[in-house]
Amino acid sequence: MTDQALSGRLALVTGASRGIGAATAKALAAQGAHVVLTARTASDLEQVEEAIFAAGGSATIAPLDLAQNDSIARLATALGERWQALDILVLNAAMLGTLAAVPAFDARELAKVLTLNISAQAALLAAFDPMMRASNDARVIALTSSVARNPRAFWGMYGASKAAFENLVSAYGDEVGNVSKIRTAIIDPGATRTKMREHAFPGEDPATLKSPDVVGARIAALAITGFDSGHFERIDG
Repeated sequence: MTDQALSGRLALVTGASRGIGAATAKALAAQGAHVVLTARTASDLEQVEEAIFAAGGSATIAPLDLAQNDSIARLATALGERWQALDILVLNAAMLGTLAAVPAFDARELAKVLTLNISAQAALLAAFDPMMRASNDARVIALTSSVARNPRAFWGMYGASKAAFENLVSAYGDEVGNVSKIRTAIIDPGATRTKMREHAFPGEDPATLKSPDVVGARIAALAITGFDSGHFERIDG
């Protein structure tokens, strides 16, 4: 492999078993980063890991449910025992939930969506803050959705969680911007060929949508070039 701009860097990608997460992990590994892959399904993570190895990259899988009470703390402890610093944190894991009118929300499902899409993300930032502060140039890249900023009927559950997620990441970026080398960015991947998109738009022709590889490549490019905290962009093609 050549042009490994991220050689020697450590990256953690959540929701890395498929879609945008898997594509991002592969793109970062192709640039020389050692990528820690996390998601719930070990078999899917193993396939992504094998693809990275086959392409000459390096990766470590960490199957876990981010919504479980101590899973994130255990992951941070395990990584901290092996590596000193975390250079790239890609917050991709999220739950769509049922598309429903606000009065029809199921309280239990709402709690699950908020736990994964907000509480777990806050826990990730807290758990890995020490390792990112130890980096010479840490980057947090958070994946959002257009409904976070543009509310849409029946998307209130997911949209509200993503709006809160954006606020959380942006606040963290403001907090650490002047006292560390950590920088935060929020990326709206736009319409992309993923399982979540297929679930939300079952009648849509997937052939009309861009591949997750396009998003993964853009995230890897951002990890290389860097950005100022508060960076936001939408990937349309």
